[in-house]
Amino acid sequence: MSYNPRKAAQTIAFFALKNGRVALDMLKAIKLVYLADRESISRYGFPIQSETRVSMEHGPVNSTTYNYLKGEVRDHEKAPWLEFLESVENNRVSLSRRDLSISDLDELSEADLTALEAIWDEFGSYQTWDLVDWTHDPKNLPEWEDPGKSSKVIPLRRIMQNVGVTNPQAHVDRLQDEKRMNALFDRLV
Repeated sequence: MSYNPRKAAQTIAFFALKNGRVALDMLKAIKLVYLADRESISRYGFPIQSETRVSMEHGPVNSTTYNYLKGEVRDHEKAPWLEFLESVENNRVSLSRRDLSISDLDELSEADLTALEAIWDEFGSYQTWDLVDWTHDPKNLPEWEDPGKSSKVIPLRRIMQNVGVTNPQAHVDRLQDEKRMNALFDRLV
């Protein structure tokens, strides 16, 4: 699979819905996205989002989703994102529609929703900087490494190892094969 901005936006929209439709701090939102991917890997052997994850100064981040949150994408790429989310002042993100409900999040599978629900139940009440601190603790996320003011890729294999996936390299190879096949099919269509 290739990166799906609509699915990533729906992931954050899920958390905004769970937050009582109140805007989320962008830093908290991106931490929840990372933790949801990690939860999905732990439960099912694959992440919700198909993208690179990196260690950054304030913890692990889903790289492409972070770029969307910051508005660092070309205008023609924003449409699927803006269908669900909009930026508000003070680095917050909110739902773009008041009538949005979980049933509108059609890119998310039942497995995705289960992982998202588990992460919200565990971390939804955390304040942003408490969540940042939690993600910096190597007992919690041993795959995160302090990159200073830079960033460093977190290999999917390392996340899989840390959550207890058996034979993580085989899982990574299978996901990469699927990604290559999907890219080929996308070019044919």
